[in-house]
Amino acid sequence: MTRSDAPQGHHRAAIVDLGSNSVRLVVFEGVTRNPIPIFNEKATLRLGRGLEQTGRLNEEGLLLAQDVMSRFNTIARAMDAHPFEVLATAAVRDASNGREFVETLNACMPDVPIRILSGEEEADYAATGVLCGLPDADGVVADIGGGSLELIRVADGRHHAACTRPLGVIRLSDRAGGDLKRARELVEGDLDDVAWLPALKGKPLYLVGGAFRALARLQIARTHYPLNIVHLYTLGADEAREMVTWLIDTPRKTLEKIPGFPRKRLDDVPYAATVLRRLMRIVQPSQIVFSVDGVREGWYMRKVGLDVASQDPCRALADEAAARLGRSLDLPEDLIRWTAPLFPHETPSETDLRDMTCRMSDIGSFDHPEYRAAQTYLRVMRMHGVGFTHRARAFVALALAVRYEADPADALMETSRRLLLPDECERAVQLGFALRLAYTICGGTSALLKDTTLSIEDGILGLSQEGPGTFTTTGSVRRRLERLAQSLSLAAEPAS
Repeated sequence: MTRSDAPQGHHRAAIVDLGSNSVRLVVFEGVTRNPIPIFNEKATLRLGRGLEQTGRLNEEGLLLAQDVMSRFNTIARAMDAHPFEVLATAAVRDASNGREFVETLNACMPDVPIRILSGEEEADYAATGVLCGLPDADGVVADIGGGSLELIRVADGRHHAACTRPLGVIRLSDRAGGDLKRARELVEGDLDDVAWLPALKGKPLYLVGGAFRALARLQIARTHYPLNIVHLYTLGADEAREMVTWLIDTPRKTLEKIPGFPRKRLDDVPYAATVLRRLMRIVQPSQIVFSVDGVREGWYMRKVGLDVASQDPCRALADEAAARLGRSLDLPEDLIRWTAPLFPHETPSETDLRDMTCRMSDIGSFDHPEYRAAQTYLRVMRMHGVGFTHRARAFVALALAVRYEADPADALMETSRRLLLPDECERAVQLGFALRLAYTICGGTSALLKDTTLSIEDGILGLSQEGPGTFTTTGSVRRRLERLAQSLSLAAEPAS
C-alpha cells in the first residue's frame, strides 16, 4: 500500500465496498485516528445470488449496479473526495463475468480505480479495520459477507494468518439449496480443516460483516440492551451461545415482530448464526465482540490514515473532542495530575479511563448551562469513536454529567448504571465530583489549578495551595470539597 496522493490540506476520502450482497459508499471526513463517515449509503444488489449454480453474477444485480455506481460516483465527485476507490470482493472475484463487469464500470467511471481483492487482501483489510478500533486485539477476526467468510488471526497489532472460505450467507444458502441442515454440514466441513483455529481456544472472537451485525441488532432488541450501538457490543461466552441457539431455533415470524429490524436481512440470519455456532465450538471464545469497522476502515487506515495509525484511538478521540468543544488544551494534563492522588490503587485500564475523562471534561462548556449535564452525557454516549467501548462510554459520560452538576441518581444515567459494575459507577461519580471541584477552583484555566494539590492522609482529604490564595475556604469550594470527601468516605480539610 502507498500513502495517499491527496493534495495538501484535503480532507475527504471515499470508498465503495462492492460486495456479494450489497454495495456501499462511505465518505470519510478529515484525516484522524477515528475515521468519521459523513456519508454512508448502501444498496442491496445480491450480485452473488445464484453464483454457485451459474458461475456468473446475478443479472438483476448487474442491471441495478450500473445505476447505483453512477450515483455513487456523482456523489463522491460532488463531495470532492480524494482518494476515491472501489474495492470488489468475493462475488466479483469468483464470477466468470466478474472482470467483464469491472470493465463495464470502468467505462462509466473512467477515473476511479476499481480493485478486485484477493481473499488474502480482503482479510488483510478486514483485520486492519478491526485493529483500527482495537489495536490490542488478540484472537480471531471473522468477516462474513454474501460470498465468503474471511478468518484472520490478529495479535500484536497485526494479522498473522488468514484464510477464506465460501461461507458467505448468500453462497452458503445457494450451496445448501436452502436446507439449514445441509448448510450446517457444509460449515463443519469448511471450518474443521482450518488448521490454526483450534490453537486459539479461549481467545476472543471479533465479528465483522453485515450478517453478523444483524445478529447483534436482534440480540440488542430482544434483551432491551440500553445502548443501541452495535460497534464493540460484547457478549460473554454463555450469552453468545444462548443467542446463537435462539437465533437458529426461533421461527422467522417471531423475528419479524422485533421492531426496527430490516426484513431483507432475515433470510441471512440462520446462515450467519450457523457459521457463528461452529466457529464458537472450535474456538470456544472467552467473548465475542462485534465490530462495525472492517474492510472500509482498513482501507482508510492503509490508504489515508498512515500518519495517525500509531495513535491510541481513545486518546486521539478525547483530544479531538477537547480541541473542538473545550476551552483549553493545557488544562487536561493538569487535571490528570491533580486527580491522581484520589485513586492510588487504580489499574492501568482505570488510569486510561480517568485520563480520557479529564481530557474530555470541558466539552460541554459552550452548551446552555441548564442542559450541559444532559447534553454532555448524551454526546459522550452517542459520539462516534472506533475504540470507544460501551463501558468506557458509560464511565466517561457518568463522570462528566456529575462534573456538570447532575445528580448521580438521575434517571438519565440509568444506561451507565446498567452497563457498569457498582464499583465502576462509584469511581466515575468520585471523579465527577473531583472535576466539579477543580473547575470551581480554576474556572477552566491551568494557572489557577497548578498551585493547588489534593492529598489523602489518615482518613482526611486535604486541599492545599502554594503562593497567594486563589480561592476561599468557604462557599462553593468548601462545599464541593466536602462532597468529594463524602463520596470517598473521608473527612475534608480545606486549605487555610
